Amino acid sequence: MKTVAELEAKLSEASDRLIDDLNKVDGDLLILGAGGKMGPSLARLAVQAIKAGGMKKKVIAVSRFQDQEIKNELEAGGIHTISSDLLDDGDLKQLPYADNVIYMAGNKFGTTGREHFTWAMNAYLPGRVAEKYKDSRIVVFSSGNVYPFSPVGLGGVDESVTPEPVGEYAQSTLGRERIFEYFSHKYGTPMLIYRLNYAIDLRYGVLLEIAKKVHEGKPVSLAMGHANVIWQGDANEIALRSLLKCQSPPEILNVTGPETMSVRWVAQQFAERFGLAPLLEGSESETALLSNAAKAHREFGYPKVSLLEMIDFIAEWVEGGGDTWNKPTHFSERKGRF
Repeated sequence: MKTVAELEAKLSEASDRLIDDLNKVDGDLLILGAGGKMGPSLARLAVQAIKAGGMKKKVIAVSRFQDQEIKNELEAGGIHTISSDLLDDGDLKQLPYADNVIYMAGNKFGTTGREHFTWAMNAYLPGRVAEKYKDSRIVVFSSGNVYPFSPVGLGGVDESVTPEPVGEYAQSTLGRERIFEYFSHKYGTPMLIYRLNYAIDLRYGVLLEIAKKVHEGKPVSLAMGHANVIWQGDANEIALRSLLKCQSPPEILNVTGPETMSVRWVAQQFAERFGLAPLLEGSESETALLSNAAKAHREFGYPKVSLLEMIDFIAEWVEGGGDTWNKPTHFSERKGRF
């Protein structure tokens, strides 16, 4: 892949499994917070699956849409868009009902110094949304950041592990989960808590950050020596298929790739492709923020795009000067300061 158009086409490839599952889900799909990093590609994937399956569902994308170009592109792709500030009660009240809701709204970066806004987005707004859509199915995007760090050799924590969030972003993210959980108990709303880390697009993500540092001859920190990653197209498919797994009390699902990925190894992989020697800084910690997604793999199968394929995609993208976003993941942050 060398162009954004090729990338978007790859991200919106709908599998037969996704088409079959969406056929089993009644009603339209509403995506709240659809203007972020993953929302546009998730909306496009949903539309492709609906078209391929000959379904009569609408996909409605809701966001502030500060980037008008994204809004225009989604509409050109057959997606209905609504510009809305979800924290504005008037805007929220005017949103249409939908049987199926993907909740992607939230705030992470810029939390430090603006904690009040992060808590409003991540813990107050969920209650407003849960009240409005109490009769819907809701897949609630969350994060592996709610978990404690774990020893690298244990293969990550599964859904049975009690959250121990570090820092206000992670704490407020757990707040989001608990608020949705409360309303699921109150109304019997079927939900699934979708704990993701880390989605990979060619324009942003953990692998891109490592690749760019290697390519530019900058040191790669080993402070967070291991991580989990998953191709964004696979992560989006799991989110859509998770509509069938919603229940009350909410189901909890870790979503990531199967590997405990070594940052040192990935830097060396990129270095080989670029014909360079990687600069490595520091040494690996004994613990890392790692999730075990065996449950998701049992339910939905293993990701279609492998780690080595992602590395190949990104190496080609970086060498070709592909478009990138200035949206760092800060995956190496160990004190929860975002």
